[in-house]
Amino acid sequence: MNPDHVPLLIGLERGWFHDAGLDVELVEPREHLDAVSALETGDLELAITEPIHLVEDVAKGRPVRGFARFLHTNGGVMYLRASGIERPRDMANARIQYPGAPGPGGPAIVRTMVEADGGTVGEFTPVNNGFKHTDALVEGKADVATLAFYNFEVVQANHRGSPAGFFALKDWGIPDFCQLILIATPERIAQDREALAGFTRVMARGLDLLHQRPDEAREIYLRRTETDPQDPLMNAIFEATVPCFTFDMSMAGDYYDGLGRWMVRHGLVAAAPTADACWTNDLVLD
Repeated sequence: MNPDHVPLLIGLERGWFHDAGLDVELVEPREHLDAVSALETGDLELAITEPIHLVEDVAKGRPVRGFARFLHTNGGVMYLRASGIERPRDMANARIQYPGAPGPGGPAIVRTMVEADGGTVGEFTPVNNGFKHTDALVEGKADVATLAFYNFEVVQANHRGSPAGFFALKDWGIPDFCQLILIATPERIAQDREALAGFTRVMARGLDLLHQRPDEAREIYLRRTETDPQDPLMNAIFEATVPCFTFDMSMAGDYYDGLGRWMVRHGLVAAAPTADACWTNDLVLD
């Protein structure tokens, strides 16, 4: 649980989910969770993921579809300024920290950036330090970390006295997939349309409160997560996260077409699924 999830906590705190006839329980896995499998078995009705994972799952033929976006941060590759890296092509032979190492995702991102900057890719070394990107850089385990969120890891590194630099996906030829979305099985979206539409309406109310009364939203977050109100790092992360919450919960089909093409080009999927297979705006634009 982190500030990215505040709209859900607001809906619970204010009783808005209950008023909409919804019994909502937030599941915080202690270990890595295959969300799509949990959706298939009925252990979860909804899950949070990112567009790149959604496209990958749909391309594999797994029964999942996205229907609402609620956060869009500036995501990319983080490095420490003391490392000597100044521009993307300086990463040509980097040790890359990313949770899926030694899978192809991290190198695909860094390779795209190096080539977009006119560089020649050398030999990358994958590093898997879980999601502890900042630790991997500060402890000298890796040269760069991807995917880092500007509102989280960069704030964290600076707070720890290790000034960080950052190359954003959108600036270096990569579809910006650092967005949080809600997914469910296509069957559930069809069968529980009214309930899911009600869920998104509550989320929208939570997003409004976040932007209009951020101090009130922070108080809810701190109390619900039992976080120290005087924690300077968490307060800095919360402040940096609030602008990332989006009022527009829809996504364009062209976006998913472009993301699919990039993933095929870099061997992340064998064939790109159609945008319609990945996403529907019916629940947020109806």
